[in-house]
Amino acid sequence: MFGQDSTETRPVRKTSNRQDRKAEKRQRIDAIAKQEEEGNLSYHKQSVFGIEIRTTGYGVFYEYGKRKSVRSGNIYALELTEVKHRKEEKLGGDQFFSNSFVYGKQNNFYQAKLGFGRQYILGQKGNKNGVAITINAVAGLDLGLLKPYYLDVKDPVHGDRSIKYEDDPALFMSTGNIYGSSGFTKGWNELKIKPGAFLRGALRFDFGRYNESVQAMEIGISTEAFAEKIPIMVNFDHQQFFTQIHIAFVFGSRK
Repeated sequence: MFGQDSTETRPVRKTSNRQDRKAEKRQRIDAIAKQEEEGNLSYHKQSVFGIEIRTTGYGVFYEYGKRKSVRSGNIYALELTEVKHRKEEKLGGDQFFSNSFVYGKQNNFYQAKLGFGRQYILGQKGNKNGVAITINAVAGLDLGLLKPYYLDVKDPVHGDRSIKYEDDPALFMSTGNIYGSSGFTKGWNELKIKPGAFLRGALRFDFGRYNESVQAMEIGISTEAFAEKIPIMVNFDHQQFFTQIHIAFVFGSRK
């Protein structure tokens, strides 16, 4: 009777594949570490948030980026902003508990933007204490959201009530009968959508110490165009095109 070989067949190929993958991963990590030491931005994906102050209001945005080459990448962006008319001026309410109001304001105007664009690295950090400079350009769909602006007023006929401009233009503009604004929550069920498009360009200065995090300041300009004029203030011309400069503070992460 012949003895059987008790040596088991080992999965040599699988072990080799695992070792190859580990070696490739180590090489990628080493390459990224070297680029970090040299002050180079190196990533496959990045996710950032921004808070912006605009010459026509304020806003927030989110960007998802994917690198396409050593110096460039694609950007997918979502931005929410409010546009204020340059002639807006807040006045105090008529009573102690009344809200302040903007005299002659007809509508609040918000924007929801969805865009696609490109990011290009103009200058690397040089070292971990340096500043990387990128230029961003994004364009896309702009959905304008028009919300009626309500005031609490003293109506000589119907008593105290909340009205918008279209309800009673004369009473709405009568300063002697205005208590104050009706508040932020009033009018959301009457939103009107105004379709448009936008274009945004910016320089971003990334001063984050580590490559995997984003800490940056951005300066840029943007313009929006709508299919029709947007009524924000009663006694001033309604605009169809809006252009503004912004400063933003940006933070996020890279992988």
